[in-house]
Amino acid sequence: MSKLISATLIATALLLTSSNNSNISVAGTCASKCGQAPIQFTPGQRIRVQIVNSTPRVLKLQKPSITEPISLSPGQNLNLEQIEGTEPNTSLIFWDETGRSIQANISKPNLATLRVELRPTWRVPGDRSVYIQDDGRINVL
Repeated sequence: MSKLISATLIATALLLTSSNNSNISVAGTCASKCGQAPIQFTPGQRIRVQIVNSTPRVLKLQKPSITEPISLSPGQNLNLEQIEGTEPNTSLIFWDETGRSIQANISKPNLATLRVELRPTWRVPGDRSVYIQDDGRINVL
């Protein structure tokens, strides 16, 4: 009889302890709280890059080792046609010659277009490049 009482007391203590501890985490899906999926293209896909200058200043843009710096006026759109997705990790570098910070907002308006909208930001140092990896992933650095 004393063993039954001891087992009941231990079980009750465990149940009460676990129900009073509010720091216990329960695993679950993130179906409603995951955020947006990262932008990615199919490896080897030809990608059209559309750059939009949404700042009030002239910005510079360059694809290293391929182009000289290009000036992009406020409100101007620039389309870089057919960047090969199998190129070894392509970068697009951008900057404001006055030294102000820029934020790059990327989107995928259709299956073969990467849209990069450059906006002013107070975040220092800001974004400086868009990195298109040969596996199809896009990073803003």
